[in-house]
Amino acid sequence: MPEIIQEALKHRTMYQAHLPGAGVFQCSITGLGFKVKSAVTVTYRYATWSRHLSKADEEMWVPAGPLFHIKVQPRVVQEVHLPHFICLAEDVDTSLCSIAHFKSEKMILERPTRVVAFFAVLRNPSFSLLGMLWRKLRSTLNSFPMHSLVLIYQQLRAANTTFHLYLIPDDNSVKQAIENQEKDWNSKLIPKPPPFSPLFFGCIYRVTSTDLVVITPEAHLPFCYKSPKEQQLFVEIYIKNMAEEIGLLMTNTRDNTEVWRASLRSGDINPPAFGSTNMSGGAFLKKHKAKLCSRMRQLTILPHLRTANVINSDEEEELRGQNTSVTRNLILLDLIEKKGLEAQEQFYQILRLKDPYFVADLENSS
Repeated sequence: MPEIIQEALKHRTMYQAHLPGAGVFQCSITGLGFKVKSAVTVTYRYATWSRHLSKADEEMWVPAGPLFHIKVQPRVVQEVHLPHFICLAEDVDTSLCSIAHFKSEKMILERPTRVVAFFAVLRNPSFSLLGMLWRKLRSTLNSFPMHSLVLIYQQLRAANTTFHLYLIPDDNSVKQAIENQEKDWNSKLIPKPPPFSPLFFGCIYRVTSTDLVVITPEAHLPFCYKSPKEQQLFVEIYIKNMAEEIGLLMTNTRDNTEVWRASLRSGDINPPAFGSTNMSGGAFLKKHKAKLCSRMRQLTILPHLRTANVINSDEEEELRGQNTSVTRNLILLDLIEKKGLEAQEQFYQILRLKDPYFVADLENSS
């Protein structure tokens, strides 16, 4: 597990892995891997394809995995293993794959040493920006087959029962961007399995239900790659009266083939069970401060903290003026700590009331 570093000023996450000696390491969060010949520290983060690919590049190439910014001592890494979402079980031509290496704002393409399921290997790499691209197919109707994910988020403060459904390539950088956006919207992930089989960029997939639901803006999702910095496509599913179980289906509009099926059950959306604990607000803040700082989305609780006289209007204005959630959280938590145990208890009770899933997740994971 790498060390996670939040860069508050740039609002991005860095990962740092301290490798103790020769061997192979794979990051449990990003899927990025390294083969090293001695002990070394590797620092890396996600970068954005759309900031580096030119319009001409985008006409010829499509991202096949995340783009990484990697820093490491020279000549220690023997191989880098770059994750990709191309399905090789479909007899794909791997000669169409290249490793993009950006240097001085220019893209250099390298042939991977080998391409295996879920990652491409590049031997004796040099580092800056690295990621996997696939040459677009112009002579066929479909693109190449890809592993994909269906993500469903419940909107906790929306009317009745409202969900956002996403269809994305199996790219952790895109998944992480959606997770961060949905946290800002105070949503809860409803885990569901991926599609049955590989999907294809350029195809459109229809979302339907076995029950009466409202799907907007329309029940069609194009399957495509969008940069993590872009707004990802989703459909909103509104259920006025939630039954014990509601079925959701996804089909390819070209041939009406069913590619995904799942059920939403009442148990998926029930309020969370809190961990059995007699923890005080002060103990909760002390124990979970690091996760509160990195994960809490607290703009929605600021008015409630002010009403309870935990903070005053000047302090609320200062907090709202901060550029990033990490900076806001750190200032708020330090402020509440200084105000004493009563303020800490009020903060805990307000957070538990307004963001019960987040508090339950912290308490049940400890």
